[in-house]
Amino acid sequence: MTHNLTRRALHAAYRNGTTTPDDVIEALVGAAERAPDDSAWIYRLSRDELAPYLAALAGYSPDDLPLYGLPFAIKDNIDLAGVPTTAGCPDYAYTPERHAFVVAALIAAGAIPLGKTNLDQFATGLVGERALAVYGTPDNAFDADYIPGGSSSGSAVVTAAGQVCFALGTDTAGSGRVPAAFNNLFGVKPSLGLLSTSGVVPACKSLDTISLFALTADDANAVFKVAAGYDESCAQARAHDFRAAGQRYGQMAPGFSFGVPPRVQWQTDTAYTAAMDQAISVLAAAGGQPVEVDCQPMLEAAKLLYGGPWLAERYHAMGALLSERPAAFHPVTRDIIQGGARPSAVDTFDAMYRLAECKRQADRALAAVDFMLAPTTVCHPTKAEVAAEPVAVNTRLGTWTNFMNLLDYSALAVPVVLAASGRPAGVTLFASAFEDLWLQSAARLIEAACDLPLGATGQPREPAAALAPARNATLDIVVCGAHLDGLALNHQLVERDGVCVEAGHTAAAYRLLAMTADEPPRPALIRSDADGAAIAVERWRLPAAYVGSFLAAIPAPLGLGQVELDDGQCYTGFICSAGTPLDRPDVVDITDFGGWAAWQAAGAPA
Repeated sequence: MTHNLTRRALHAAYRNGTTTPDDVIEALVGAAERAPDDSAWIYRLSRDELAPYLAALAGYSPDDLPLYGLPFAIKDNIDLAGVPTTAGCPDYAYTPERHAFVVAALIAAGAIPLGKTNLDQFATGLVGERALAVYGTPDNAFDADYIPGGSSSGSAVVTAAGQVCFALGTDTAGSGRVPAAFNNLFGVKPSLGLLSTSGVVPACKSLDTISLFALTADDANAVFKVAAGYDESCAQARAHDFRAAGQRYGQMAPGFSFGVPPRVQWQTDTAYTAAMDQAISVLAAAGGQPVEVDCQPMLEAAKLLYGGPWLAERYHAMGALLSERPAAFHPVTRDIIQGGARPSAVDTFDAMYRLAECKRQADRALAAVDFMLAPTTVCHPTKAEVAAEPVAVNTRLGTWTNFMNLLDYSALAVPVVLAASGRPAGVTLFASAFEDLWLQSAARLIEAACDLPLGATGQPREPAAALAPARNATLDIVVCGAHLDGLALNHQLVERDGVCVEAGHTAAAYRLLAMTADEPPRPALIRSDADGAAIAVERWRLPAAYVGSFLAAIPAPLGLGQVELDDGQCYTGFICSAGTPLDRPDVVDITDFGGWAAWQAAGAPA
């Protein structure tokens, strides 16, 4: 294929008349006819089936439709109207009458579906080796002796090979990130609910999301913007207004912080260690501040996905077919899903409680930085290694992916290096839910610095175009009273997506008073250098878009001003307005307790 299939290159060619969508699709169909046994595909549309999609573009241009004339592939657990959905199992197959919600949105934006791609059966696996013999196993785009990664194996391989501009996968445990790493692609794992799962065969319905494979960060963002439309018919859907939250895709400015796990936690081989080191260097050179963040709570959460009751969701989805026709399943897939019949309700609640503990600890760690950097996976196994130990190898591949959906994080796999072997290795950026555009902006920065060829095509990457600065506007607010974690007014921060960055103390220069006539009692923090003390406080990070409504809920005489912490840094925090009469009997000096929580623990009113 001679065409550069990035959105930027194709749209430039369409605009200057060098080619047309019909020409591009004809070339791709011709190439497919010369390779009819390509096991990356389960179903490829014929010329007749493609004709209506091409005809729908008549009268439009790239200036009208954001994905005009971009060929794409669909993992075969996502519905394309009139084409069988198999999920890698002929006995399960059905032919939908309508597109999945996301597929319909992409087509409406001008994208052209070329067909359905191979996968680890029922999206169960990270290896790409759990396909039935009738479909074959896709080859890694760089080295056929090595696994392509799964479960979205076919989607990753055809994108890397330059057969499509982008592809849809799904991601529950890393299925949209591991194959991206193994095939030199950007792999977007969106925040749960941003991309509708209507028309998607469930694996673990509460954790599933459609994922995106793209050759460039710009392509990933362009597809994401179209695909992330709110679907009222999807019970798992969540709406989010990125603009209102002060976030957009663009140029990263110096001054951001990024977390890095302690090296002892990486568990990476030489290639993936090199990818981590390179990514750290790139982000630091761009003005980022690396911060070591203990990821043990996250790694503990990862063990729950296949070692806990979430397997019951897979059994819930496929248990009936498994009971009726066990031979229809890949042997490894059958054994894994069958395990979902065993967990009890008590097991489920035990695991939910443990996950909540891990999430509380992990969220606190994550709040200290703008985003995290981690290995996408720890190694790239051969097909022979997977055949010898199919479950053990798969488990190792999920070390750094299995926890992210469980903990409700956004994530993005980014290519970083081509190792001496010629195979790619990359890293993953992750953050709290709805930080997707921030991660895509950081990925773009890494892409420009690493300058790898596009996928496995050998085609050079075009220099990045200038973009407006990315924004992720937040305000850190120091709280000292009922807004503290677990207290009566803390919900005012939590419901505005606030996160606790740290629990600490002020400089030893404050008096803390309690206005006990109010319900709940309110604090009055007063600067007093002569006889002040260090007061226990918490620093919460609040999206800038929500600061106004938060301030509106703060009654006089309280307000916001600068509060100095014991490290010498000053942050916005609660103070008492100057001139407020504090000699009333209902105002109690509680400085000697050292903080609001200690005062309450001593028997003060809640």
